[in-house]
Amino acid sequence: QARRQENGLPIQAVDEPIYRRLPCFIIATVDKFASLPWVGETAALFGRVDRADASGFYGPWRPGVGKPLGGPLPPPDLIIQDELHLISGPLGTIVGLYETAIDALCEKDGVRPKVIASTATVRQATRQIRALFGREQVDVFPPPGPDRRHSFFAETVDATQKNPRVYVGVAAQGRNLKVVLLRTYLALLASAQKAADAGDAADPYMTLLGYFNSLRELGGSRRIVEDEVKSQVANYGQKRRRVDEKDGLFADRPKLREVAELTSRVSTAEVAETRRRLGSLSSDPEGIDVALATNMISVGLDETRLGLMVVLGQPKTAAEYIQATSRVGRDDARPGLVVTLMNVHRPRDRSHYERFKTWHDSFYRSVEATSVTPFSPRAVDRAIAAVTVALARLNNIALTPARGALEISKHRQAVEAVADAIAARAERHDREMTHPEAEELRAKIRGRVIELLDTWTHLAVQKGDLQYAREVGQSPPLLFDPLDPELERQPREARKFKAHRSMRDVEPTVNLWVTRPGSST
Repeated sequence: QARRQENGLPIQAVDEPIYRRLPCFIIATVDKFASLPWVGETAALFGRVDRADASGFYGPWRPGVGKPLGGPLPPPDLIIQDELHLISGPLGTIVGLYETAIDALCEKDGVRPKVIASTATVRQATRQIRALFGREQVDVFPPPGPDRRHSFFAETVDATQKNPRVYVGVAAQGRNLKVVLLRTYLALLASAQKAADAGDAADPYMTLLGYFNSLRELGGSRRIVEDEVKSQVANYGQKRRRVDEKDGLFADRPKLREVAELTSRVSTAEVAETRRRLGSLSSDPEGIDVALATNMISVGLDETRLGLMVVLGQPKTAAEYIQATSRVGRDDARPGLVVTLMNVHRPRDRSHYERFKTWHDSFYRSVEATSVTPFSPRAVDRAIAAVTVALARLNNIALTPARGALEISKHRQAVEAVADAIAARAERHDREMTHPEAEELRAKIRGRVIELLDTWTHLAVQKGDLQYAREVGQSPPLLFDPLDPELERQPREARKFKAHRSMRDVEPTVNLWVTRPGSST
């Protein structure tokens, strides 16, 4: 009722069954949005059901099961989105298009769902929210207070009260960065062993988490760790002593365990196992001495035990640097240590090193604005067919079943609203567009969707049998994966209906052959 009042609609008292008034919680990653055009069961997420039993709710995709409800369920009216920096760039651009369908499917009686999102390490969040969710009004909670160090739910205190995360910058003129990495790893691993032998609470620093900006850099560094670091750290305490010094700063670490990796190069099962093992104490047989990772750890790695990280090269963005380094030092009693290795031959690294303390004291000011362009030409080429089919299929009960794709010719006028919904979203997704530009984009997107609906209708009439994917029987499919070999054998009209199975899918690779002019090779 509060949402109706916010949208200027009259409040209505409705006597509904209890299951229509209970809150609905949906937990899903944005990658799952890609299933909307492919899977009819996803309509249940938006209350498009008409039957139920003790096992769940059912719609037209599963006829004859359950007892009638007497009406559909209400769609979700609250969306809680994780940190916005996760859905920016190319991923956010595609998600913004799919959000057009989600927003329309969640709308009921003119009321759209409320969206709650975290704006951590995001600049110009209002513009990103407008592009992603099509929302005109954005309220920041908690609002700015009289003291920037107090935000109602968190408080910034002096380092004398609580242990801070410590950042150390290392740069060596005339030295290869891999040599600097080798020396740094040896010193940190051996000094942690020294502290552990002395009985200090050194467990958080017995696991070294290495962060890399690319798989290429990680691959070369892994070889150094497996060969050089493992062999040299075994007697590092004996070698690295000052003259006449009996008890040095380092201790031998002869049994360095196999290097673990958190990257896209290893399987999901291995990543999950490594995450679990990172919580084990160093004295545990399953403990990890060195784990190498890319930006995969920037989210989701919330192990409070970790206390030591080495970053090779300044990450590409300040937001990435803040998110990655915040994986260590999460326990107030055990402060984190982040060692950043700078390449002085790179202007950006050198600049950060020369302003190291100043920059780190206020690095939240350096967070870059995110870019989300859901209605850019390439994004539209990539996902407009999937969004059109998803919205038409899930919003019309006759089109929802697997073979409902054939029914488009009977409901052509009813699905015309799909074009209007997508076009309206395109028109208002960017406030910086002039009125003529917005009108032009609206007309272009509407024309594109109308063309897809007309082609869909023509294919249904021409083929006489049609389903969305290869779900039931031998009916020809409407949708094709962009990498499906059968797509190339389809007529030009059918090739318009490409839909990815994941938000992160990429196009096929292209071979580049270099030939010598005038020769046959």
